[in-house]
Amino acid sequence: MMQFQKLASLFFVSTIFLSSSFAQGVDEKILSQDRLDIIDFSKKQNEENSSKLRKDWINPVTLSYKKDYTETYDTARSMISINQPIFKSGGIYSAIKYANVNYKYNDLDIETQRKELIKQVTTLLFNLHIIDLNIKKNEYLLKNANIDIQRKKEQVFNGFLDTSYLDNAILDANSVKNALADLYFQKKELENNFNNLASKEYKEFELPKLALTNKENFLENSLELAKAKVDVKQKDYLASMSMSQYLPTFSLSMDYSHYHDTDENPSINDETTTNYGVSVSMPLDVRALNDVEAQRIEYLKSKLNLNNIILEEQNFYKTKLSKIDMIERKKEIAKEDYKLYDSLLKIIVEEKNAQLKTQSDVDTLANSQKIKSLEVQILELQKQIELLEIYSKII
Repeated sequence: MMQFQKLASLFFVSTIFLSSSFAQGVDEKILSQDRLDIIDFSKKQNEENSSKLRKDWINPVTLSYKKDYTETYDTARSMISINQPIFKSGGIYSAIKYANVNYKYNDLDIETQRKELIKQVTTLLFNLHIIDLNIKKNEYLLKNANIDIQRKKEQVFNGFLDTSYLDNAILDANSVKNALADLYFQKKELENNFNNLASKEYKEFELPKLALTNKENFLENSLELAKAKVDVKQKDYLASMSMSQYLPTFSLSMDYSHYHDTDENPSINDETTTNYGVSVSMPLDVRALNDVEAQRIEYLKSKLNLNNIILEEQNFYKTKLSKIDMIERKKEIAKEDYKLYDSLLKIIVEEKNAQLKTQSDVDTLANSQKIKSLEVQILELQKQIELLEIYSKII
């Protein structure tokens, strides 16, 4: 029996050791290759769109070819026309800057999506292990329920209890059986959801072991905050671009034309002509002030939105800290219960050796002790899920 007690103690210690020997980081290769490829394509698409946006201020070169047929002469002419703004009252500079911050914003948005996918699949991984532990826990509960049924049977047959006690014990056992049936279904459902996102079966991955980052580091690396700050810059450059539309624009133009197949048309003096020009333009639009003011308001809204996100991220972190603290308190209670069962088990084993208790009494307490050990592991995994929530929101 002393050997049994040692094994019970080792069971608890080994579970704690296992929970602390998990891999130290989130395995980002947990996502399927197709999911990873979609993210890579999104990044490449963002690069191309941003490169295009940086060139939007450059007007296209127009190429044309014209063939005229008359009763006397046939003429063909090709033309190249360029009309390029070289100064737009700060609009060109703002457009290039906007393209750069737009690229950064979209890149952060893609990173947010990537982190969210990793969080989803890793949360499923944790929950699958929690389900496995809950199944083991309910198996021990069922063992205790069956022991209780056997004990109640003997007491009813010996006339110490009426049958209602036995009936309640049977109902308790059936409740545990139904709970196990639910857990088996939930596990299959979680496995299917996991396989939709993951690259391998869940048992092939090691669980990550995440550590809590401090508040300053969380806020400094918050994806949402980074996006909000970039959004303020976007709106600022958009406001500048909006204003520049209604200010003077200086442009250079060039037209080059060349005649082909003139049939010696006497009206054509030069087969090739080139014209250069400089122009200044400024639209007079009654809606200009409204457009500029609307963009300025959008910029001011983005600054207020940044303040709101700072507050939201601070409160998110506080909430997670409180949740983790609550889980730690529950863990301490479960550990204390484990120690209590350990001390009670020693007494029961001694009484069993003295033939004052039965083997079923020892088994019941041993099973209850194992249940508490499993609860500690479950709570640790629940804590890791909360830490994962924090991890998914930082760069």
